[in-house]
Amino acid sequence: MAQELTFEEYDLANGLHIILHQDNTAPVVTIGVMYHVGAKDEDPTRTGFAHFFEHLLFEGSQHIERGKWFDIVSANGGHNNAFTTQDKTYYYEVFPANNLELGLWMEAERMLHPVINEIGVSTQNSVVKEEKNQRIDNAPYGRIMYRSAINPHLFKEHPYRGTVIGKVEHLDAATLQEFIDFKKKYYNPNNAVLVVAGDFQKAQAKEWIQQYFATIPNTGAPIKRTKVVELPILQTIKVTEYDPNIQIPLKLYAYRTPAMSDKDAYALDLIAFLLTDGKSARLYKKMIDEEQTALQVLAFSDPQEDYGTYVIGALPMDGISLETLATQIDEEILKLQTELISSREYEKLQNQIEAQFVAQISNMEGIALSLADSYTFYNDTNHINESIHHYRAITPEDIRSAAQKYLGKHQRLELDYLPQP
Repeated sequence: MAQELTFEEYDLANGLHIILHQDNTAPVVTIGVMYHVGAKDEDPTRTGFAHFFEHLLFEGSQHIERGKWFDIVSANGGHNNAFTTQDKTYYYEVFPANNLELGLWMEAERMLHPVINEIGVSTQNSVVKEEKNQRIDNAPYGRIMYRSAINPHLFKEHPYRGTVIGKVEHLDAATLQEFIDFKKKYYNPNNAVLVVAGDFQKAQAKEWIQQYFATIPNTGAPIKRTKVVELPILQTIKVTEYDPNIQIPLKLYAYRTPAMSDKDAYALDLIAFLLTDGKSARLYKKMIDEEQTALQVLAFSDPQEDYGTYVIGALPMDGISLETLATQIDEEILKLQTELISSREYEKLQNQIEAQFVAQISNMEGIALSLADSYTFYNDTNHINESIHHYRAITPEDIRSAAQKYLGKHQRLELDYLPQP
């Protein structure tokens, strides 16, 4: 109960959802705006738009000169950033508490009348291309980290089959009007949530929010989403990919898993902790310490709004085959599917989850993001307080059941990721 977060929430007449978390222990405040738009919402012939807008909406506005956004923030003692996923785009500023009004005004400027012109589009097109070159095309294992070697095999119909950064040829082909239309459709009050977390007085914050956001109109119709349903994977998908940027091969398994709101998503998170989190984790202990077959092991669960992905992999020591790694990983998966984890492991998992929860809400940036996520994807802002209870409710039997249900050999991508010959 000591970690219980309090908040107040309400809606403006234009549909913008407001969440206020007041904490006056330190003179800092975070202003975050989450738009419920990501890569999955794009026209399949115009991929990359959501990520492009993450950059484009820093270009400037009617009252913020082009290229001055970051200068204004830093000159007033703050910092800011943004990111895009398959499901969302999130912008935020962190300011000294006495600059709350400035942060609110800037986000209202971004929402109401950003400048979208040929100069900004051309500039950010070059920025995105360079980002793709650095992070995906020329980065070791970049196509693994950004899923371009994974998602197309797990998703045949759903937009998750693409990457968040999209295809540069789609951005090159787009007209200025297409960018303007994308903004009008998705970057509206009724498709967003505004979070203020930190040192402020509610009455004053509400006054400024009313002043700057209440009159912003919705320029597009309410967003209607229909989940694209994928057929089950019924047999192993075996793929070999080559990467000219690596010298060490990678053995990787990837599985399609349930949405973030599904109970099994919590169990799969715990399985990832169990297998590779820390030197006492099962795969680390087996493959790195005892057998000394792996240079590195990895396992992570990435639940999203409609589906998730679960990835397990390892880099071999010199002279060790990928088949050896595959056998050892499969042995540990089989144990999860047939045996209950020990009481000691279960206790450790609970401690790890609690530590993660505390770290997540240890600062105003983390709290603001978690509040926005809770409202947007769980339709329950109090999920920020309930998520820890969902994890605590997962039993050893639930972990075994999730491993049986989602980690079958016939349900996965088996990828040999090799150096370019």
